[in-house]
Amino acid sequence: MRIKDTIMAATFKGVDCYLLKVGNLEAGIDFYVNKLGHKLNWKTRTSAGLLMGDSGAELVLNTEIGPETDLLVDDVKEAYGRLIKAGAKEIRAPFEIQVGLCAVVEDPWGNEITILDLSKGLLKIDENKNVTGNRAAKNK
Repeated sequence: MRIKDTIMAATFKGVDCYLLKVGNLEAGIDFYVNKLGHKLNWKTRTSAGLLMGDSGAELVLNTEIGPETDLLVDDVKEAYGRLIKAGAKEIRAPFEIQVGLCAVVEDPWGNEITILDLSKGLLKIDENKNVTGNRAAKNK
């Protein structure tokens, strides 16, 4: 197989988070923060974002969904279209999440890929790390 000589921007920009389902959010926070040393970054009623070293990615604990790896893209609608055109199968069309848009596809080998963008801006938190809204999006 020959790799194309044309220059194309990569679809995936990095790992946004590794999301894990926990039965009890406070017990999950206790385990990952107090016993494993991760730092609490933000918290809602059903989720908590924990820092993973200097990677820029988060470990997200959630009481409703998981596990999944969320890949960051510049624009979910554009990336979703690119993935479908390339042969990925639609699992879930773009939908809104607090920070932007998200979508789920399956590659030709059956791997589920979750993509998201930050088009609504990063989370805004109070002094207790509770999410209070969104910071302004940088590029929209």
